[in-house]
Amino acid sequence: MKQLDAATKIKRGIVFVIVSLMTIDLVVVISEGQWLSAFLILTIALLILLVTVFSDRLAVQIPAEFQVLALLFVFSALFLGEVRSYYDKIWWWDIALHSTSGLLMGILGFLLVYVLNASEKIAFSMTPRFVAFFAFMFAVAVGALWEIFEFSMDSILGIRMQKAMFGDPSGLTDTMWDMIVNAIGAAFISTLGWWYMKRDRRSFIDIWIQKFVHRNPDWFES
Repeated sequence: MKQLDAATKIKRGIVFVIVSLMTIDLVVVISEGQWLSAFLILTIALLILLVTVFSDRLAVQIPAEFQVLALLFVFSALFLGEVRSYYDKIWWWDIALHSTSGLLMGILGFLLVYVLNASEKIAFSMTPRFVAFFAFMFAVAVGALWEIFEFSMDSILGIRMQKAMFGDPSGLTDTMWDMIVNAIGAAFISTLGWWYMKRDRRSFIDIWIQKFVHRNPDWFES
């Protein structure tokens, strides 16, 4: 319980720093008349605040450590990447974030399949190999849906979420590399999770799952 309290405090501290930085930047872009950037910053800040405020009121309680990683990812992808143009300034920014998204979605896949595997409301069990496979496929599927979203936004709104890469202005190369590094990240975390489950060893994934079980007792057997 103490570890959970510490993680929650860290999460709130990180949210405070992130929102403070975005607020300062919001004042700057408004003073410069950059209204689109101001709208994006305000939207991202409100999203982060809403998730933080209502996370403890959701029917399913997610470990604070995972929430911290997710918030940092959103800040890096939407604010630093899109608003501050890190995707254009730093060539590896997009690759790093899609690799990280594969890791995060793989971990979320483990949490979801653990609910199905251990819930007293669903009577079946899964082998470590299948759990890892499910986590991998879940992460790859989410990554594919995100690429569809990027393509849709570019086609409908005329923006450039799909970046030109290696001389390819169409964005196809960017899409393929995004899916490849996302799959690599998903494969890494799935293999790591399978290895620990197969040898019955505790990993950070297992620790987060135990916290997930502790905060959601109604889903699991006593």
